Amino acid sequence: MGELVNLRQRRKRREREEKKQRAAENRSLHGRSKVERAQQESARTRSIARLEAHRLSEDGNGGRK
Repeated sequence: MGELVNLRQRRKRREREEKKQRAAENRSLHGRSKVERAQQESARTRSIARLEAHRLSEDGNGGRK
């Protein structure tokens, strides 16, 4: 006789593998890694800080007191 196969377990395993495959495809198409997000946020923070450093003051003396 052949090997006994639990069809429910086999179906669930196949569905999990298909879900992992779709998730991997979506990550490659739409996702960014944690490092990429951190780098972009860091660059954005530096950019804002640089703009703020070059902002003219409200009183009109160019930041001098």
